[in-house]
Amino acid sequence: MIKLNIIFVVFIMLSMVATPQSKNRKVSQMEYQLLLSRIKVNLPGLEKVKLASKDNPKKAVQELLNYYKSRKNVKHLIDREKRLEAKGVPIKKRSLTMADNALKHIFIGQPAYAPYFCGKDINWRKGPPKVKDREWVWQLNRLSFWGHMGKAYWQTGNEKYVKEWVYQLMDWTKKNPCIPKDKVVWRTIEAGIRGNSFVSFFQYFIDSPTFTSDVLVVFLNSCFDHSSYLMKHFAHKGNWLLMEAEGIASISLIFPEFKDSNKWFKEAANRFNKQIKKQVFSDGFHNELSFSYHKGCINWFSRTLHLARLNGKGNVFSKSYQDTVENMAAVFMKLGFPDGTIGAFGDSWMGSSGSTFRLLSKWAIEFNRKDFLYLATQGKEGVIPKSRFYALKKSGFYSMRSDWTDQSIFLLLKCGPNGGWHCQPDNGTFEISAGGRRFMPDSGCFIYSGDPKSRAWFRKSAHHQTLTLNGKNIAYRPKNLLWDPHDDLVTLVVENGSYKNLIHRRTIFFINNNIFILVDEATGPAVGNVDLHFQLLPSEIDFNEKELKVSTKLKEGWNISVKSVNQNGMILEKEKGQVSFKYTKKEPRPAFRYRIKKTTPKGVRFVTVLVPFQNKEPKVKLTFDHEQKIRGKAFKLKVTIDGVEKEVGYQLKDLKK
Repeated sequence: MIKLNIIFVVFIMLSMVATPQSKNRKVSQMEYQLLLSRIKVNLPGLEKVKLASKDNPKKAVQELLNYYKSRKNVKHLIDREKRLEAKGVPIKKRSLTMADNALKHIFIGQPAYAPYFCGKDINWRKGPPKVKDREWVWQLNRLSFWGHMGKAYWQTGNEKYVKEWVYQLMDWTKKNPCIPKDKVVWRTIEAGIRGNSFVSFFQYFIDSPTFTSDVLVVFLNSCFDHSSYLMKHFAHKGNWLLMEAEGIASISLIFPEFKDSNKWFKEAANRFNKQIKKQVFSDGFHNELSFSYHKGCINWFSRTLHLARLNGKGNVFSKSYQDTVENMAAVFMKLGFPDGTIGAFGDSWMGSSGSTFRLLSKWAIEFNRKDFLYLATQGKEGVIPKSRFYALKKSGFYSMRSDWTDQSIFLLLKCGPNGGWHCQPDNGTFEISAGGRRFMPDSGCFIYSGDPKSRAWFRKSAHHQTLTLNGKNIAYRPKNLLWDPHDDLVTLVVENGSYKNLIHRRTIFFINNNIFILVDEATGPAVGNVDLHFQLLPSEIDFNEKELKVSTKLKEGWNISVKSVNQNGMILEKEKGQVSFKYTKKEPRPAFRYRIKKTTPKGVRFVTVLVPFQNKEPKVKLTFDHEQKIRGKAFKLKVTIDGVEKEVGYQLKDLKK
C-alpha cells in the first residue's frame, strides 16, 4: 500500500511539470484524490466530505472548501473576522506598491536590490542579470509579496489581487514540485518560511469567491508537501532549524484536518523545546551573537507558542521555555541603544530609530514588564530599569549608559565565543553613542553571497575597534576577569586569546558617566606590528599625529575625541574605513590605528581616552606608573577632568593564566 501511495504521488508531481507554462493549468482528478487521501474525513464537520469522497472527489473537495470558509474552531494571528474592518483602512505605501508590482510580475527578491520583472511566463529561478547575490532568487521563493497582495485585497476588496495570486500559486507549484535535491527553491530555510507564510495567505484569500476547489486542492497539497519535506529534511543546528520547525507547526495547527497534523506538531514542538535550550545562553542571548538574528529567533520561538495557545495546545511549551523567551526579549532593554536601535555586530543591522521601542511595547504587554514599558514610552509610563549597566557574561556583551534618555552616553562591548557564520572575529570591539549620535558604529557585514572579497573585508578583525597583530584575524578565546559597576565608575576587564602567542586584555573605565578610558594590553612571545584600531561615523575629522589625537568636527550637537597616551615608538596612522548600514550599501568613513612595533616578548600597553562631548571638550589628563606589570593582577591610574582628580583601577582575585 505504501509503495502504491509513493508511485501515486510521484505520478502527480511528474504530471505537474509536464509543460513549462501554467497559464491554462487544469487540476487533475488525481490531484483531488491525492488531497482527499491526506484528510481525516472522520472529523466532526467533515461528514459531507466523507460521504462524497467515495465516488465524487470534486464534490468532496467542494464540501471541504465550504467547511473551510465557515470553520470557526481554528484560530490564527490574522483574524478573518476582521477582514471587513480592514476594508478602506490604508496600508503602508511600500506594501501596496509591492502588491501592485506583483500583479505585473515585478518582484522583490533580496530587498536591498531593485524590483525585477520576472517575465510574463514567470521564471522563479532567475534574478536580475547583474545581481550575483544568490540571496535574490532564494528570497524570491519565500514569496513574501503574496502576503502584500493579501493585505491589498483586504484593504481594497479588489478581486484582481486574488486572481493574480491564484495564477501565481498554480504557476509556482507546477514549476517547482517538491524535490529534495533542489537547492534553488527547496532549501529548507525557504521551505520553512513558506510553510509559515502559506497559512497567512490562506487567511487572506479563503473568503474570496476566486478561491475555488481547484485552488484548495493545489494549495493544501503544497502545504502537505512542505510539512512532509521538512519532517525529513532539516538543518541540525542554528536559526534554520527554528524557521523549519515554525513552518511545520503553522501548517499542523492551522490544518489539523491533515492526517499527519498531530505527528507534525509533536515534532515541531519537540524541536523548539530542544533548540531553546541549545541555542540560547543562560543570559538570554542567542548563540549566533547577532542582534538581528537574536530578534528573529525571538519571533520564531514565540510565534509558534502564541499560535499553539490560540488553538489550545500551549501546554506543550514549559514555563522555562516562556521564561527564556522573556529573557531574550530583555536583551533589547539591557543592550539596546538610546535611540531605539540595536548593535550592528556580525550580520546585524542597526534598524530604524525607535525599532526596539516598538518591540518592547509589544513585549511589555506579553510579559507584563513595566521596565519594558518605560523604554517603549521613553519614560512616560512604566518603571525605570533597575540598572544602567549590564553584563551578559556567557554571550560576552556588556553595556553601560549615563541615563535612560535618548541622549545618553552609551557603550556596548562584545567579547564572546564563536557564534558561527553570522558572527565576526571582533572580540573586544565596541560601539559608542552620545547625544543621539552613533560615533563608533561597527563596520557591518555588507553582503552574504556573490561578493566573497567584500564580505571578508567587512568581517576582518582590523576593521573593528579592537587590537590585532600584523593585521591578521583574531581567534575567539574570551574571558571575563572583572565586572564592577557603580553609579559614577564602571570597570570592565576582559581578555581574548587573540593569537596563539598573544593575549589581548581590554579594560574599560566609564568615569562620571561621561568619559571612557581604555587600557589595552598585549602579552606573549609573538612579535610584529601591534595595532589598536578605531573607526568613526562618516564625518569630517581633525587628525593630529603629533598629539596622537583624532576628533570629529560635526558642526551641530555632539562630537567625540580619541587620544592615546604617548610612548616611545608609537605612531598614529590613517587606515581605510568603510561602513555598511544597509545590505549591499557601503560608504567611506574615517579609520585609524595606533601602532607599536613589538620586537621582544615584552608586552605592550595602550592607554586611550575617549571623550564624547557637546560644545566644549573637557580637559582630560592621565597619570600612571608605566612600570606597572602588563596584564598583571592590578592596575591603577589618576585621571584629572577639568581640574578634578579621580583615582581608578582594579585588583583582580585568583588570576589564572
